[in-house]
Amino acid sequence: MHKRKLGNSNLEVSAIGLGCMGLSYGYGPATDKHDAIKLIQMAVERGVTFFDTAEAYGPFTNEEVVGEALAPFHGRVAVATKFGFRNGNVNDGLDSRPERIREVAEQSLKRLKFDSIDLFYQHRVDPDVPIEDVAGTVKDLIQEGKVKHFGLSEAGVETIRRAHAVQPVTALQSEYSLWWREPEKEILPMLEELQIGFVPFSPLGKGFLTGAINENTRFDSSDFRNTVPRFTSEARKANQTLVDMLGQIASEKTATPAQIALAWLLAQKPWIVPIPGTTKLHRLEENIKAAEIELTPSDLAHINSALSDITVQGDRYSPDRQKLVGR
Repeated sequence: MHKRKLGNSNLEVSAIGLGCMGLSYGYGPATDKHDAIKLIQMAVERGVTFFDTAEAYGPFTNEEVVGEALAPFHGRVAVATKFGFRNGNVNDGLDSRPERIREVAEQSLKRLKFDSIDLFYQHRVDPDVPIEDVAGTVKDLIQEGKVKHFGLSEAGVETIRRAHAVQPVTALQSEYSLWWREPEKEILPMLEELQIGFVPFSPLGKGFLTGAINENTRFDSSDFRNTVPRFTSEARKANQTLVDMLGQIASEKTATPAQIALAWLLAQKPWIVPIPGTTKLHRLEENIKAAEIELTPSDLAHINSALSDITVQGDRYSPDRQKLVGR
């Protein structure tokens, strides 16, 4: 697996990471712990060195699984985790008070069984806490050796600039994919200017860009995609055009739609590291192989031309979740 550096930091990771959220949160019942650990360890064996978790995933159980799985690989892998929700629970509201950030750092280190957190993200911007206080607290944790790098998630341009002035931001994690290109307007140019890395989550459109989901797919009652406007049956039917286009290009490149979607992201900037998640080994291997696919300027022009004729239907979040984005 090729390596990439996130921004101008010394954090070098595999070109494709593994988003671990879905192993225990968000997409239906949690994966059996033994199976989850096995999948994470198989990712390491196949060259993945970048793993993404958060206290809010579970809550708490995801960090424990990741910590146990990666215990034999300390020094070989980088783990990102996050703070920012009251009691570690998304439903309890935001909390990025300095004392809470410190508390999360201590608890996350225990669950992960690491000596320091490689990348510590603010999960969502808290309007009640100045971002300078957040960045300053993480700066102190870095000086104390408990954290190595500072990150933000779904933050807006102004917030990123203000945070970066206090403690350099190593990476921004936000949604970016062939069916959510909003970051191209303001975020990507600003990240390039400040030399901050970009870690796209949901690079496969929460599974839709794999081609495995259609208008008739039924999700588990606990799957959060049931609340996403873009995943209504009508929207999925309308958005099938995008998947069909991906399938056509994939067949020309002897690849899969998911691989083309990931290769497209990798081709945008050398400091972009997508973190697709999965619970299945064959999907993990499929995603990893995307790093070997090189899209030519002609391929990229073809994709952009096809995309210009497609309007994706449905918002990416329910209104309450959308309020937490881009502050």
